Amino acid sequence: MTGSPPHGGPPSGLAAVSTALLAMSRRLEVRDVLRTIVASARELLDAEYAALGVPDDHGGFAQFVVDGISPEQWRSIGPLPRQHGILAAMLHDAGPERLADVREDPRFEGWPSAHPEMSDFLGMPVRDGEETLAALFLANKRPGAPGGGQGFTDEDQELLSLLAQHAAIALTNARLYERSRELTIAEERSRLAHELHDAVSQKLFSLRLTAQAAAALVDRDPARAKGELQQVAALAAEAADELRAAVTELRPAALDEDGLVATLRTHVHVLDRAHAAHVTFTCDGVRALPATQEEALLRVAQEALHNALRHSGGDRVEVTLSRTPAGGAVLKVLDTGKGFDPRTVRRAGRHLGLVSMRDRASGVGGRLTVHSEPGRGTTIEMEVPGG
Repeated sequence: MTGSPPHGGPPSGLAAVSTALLAMSRRLEVRDVLRTIVASARELLDAEYAALGVPDDHGGFAQFVVDGISPEQWRSIGPLPRQHGILAAMLHDAGPERLADVREDPRFEGWPSAHPEMSDFLGMPVRDGEETLAALFLANKRPGAPGGGQGFTDEDQELLSLLAQHAAIALTNARLYERSRELTIAEERSRLAHELHDAVSQKLFSLRLTAQAAAALVDRDPARAKGELQQVAALAAEAADELRAAVTELRPAALDEDGLVATLRTHVHVLDRAHAAHVTFTCDGVRALPATQEEALLRVAQEALHNALRHSGGDRVEVTLSRTPAGGAVLKVLDTGKGFDPRTVRRAGRHLGLVSMRDRASGVGGRLTVHSEPGRGTTIEMEVPGG
């Protein structure tokens, strides 16, 4: 932070470090963690530029995040750098690199024409045991910062080392989270495959048998054949509805592009057209939420809607999303169906996916409650905290 006290000075410096470490630990997406690490390092050490590279297995970088360079300038620089020179040293050597002028180092190989001029340099590997997860680079200590004009200091190096240690933990946790989410997606696709087999395939089998019966009756009993053909039409419509609903779950709108509110509105609109029950959506004051919370809310809404439309027997399903006073959000999915006895929640929980919904809610610091009564419908409610 420009104008902040030197390290080891007033408590505000420690508070800044604590804030940076807390920000890293709160991120769950790998890309978000990388951006937070880079921005925190640049701010804490008063550097003009910061970057972090995650190596791939082919001599390049799988991810390379920068801070201090505009998107336009970054596009002008061109392709991602390769693992060579000082960048390679950060990935293959265990220690830090601190240079008064990177351009005078014999390993310096130049940079593209659009690349900003850099002089003083501080690099630090981000390691988990013997594995180098990434390399963190800082350049151009700001002149107005403590020690500015003389390059990065011993204190800067110690602070970056501390930051790199916590960055390794945050990055490892984020990777574990993404792998867990990938497994969850695979499980959801497996569930949908079973549903397609149990619902659509069975309806298509019934449709085939009914059509064969109509063909056998068309000459000797035209009236009964007509009735069978009407049943064929009804079964075909049901199969189309089931298939459309399953495809909608497989291909949800991109939360990154549309946001939770627009995604839910579109999802509900499609289900309303595909099912006999009237499905509605209302939103009250909810703005953008963290990506992990939005995904969890969407998946819980999809599961609750699936339960309501497939199992409740109700003629109305209402989805509401509202803002809490603390800046969080509450999702409610209410149906007018048959409901169930909460005392049988263990059996119902397995049937309705309540365990997975509760796991999703707790995974983002939220909570899920179920209100139901035989003959009085069901309400699934999920609340997530504010940022």
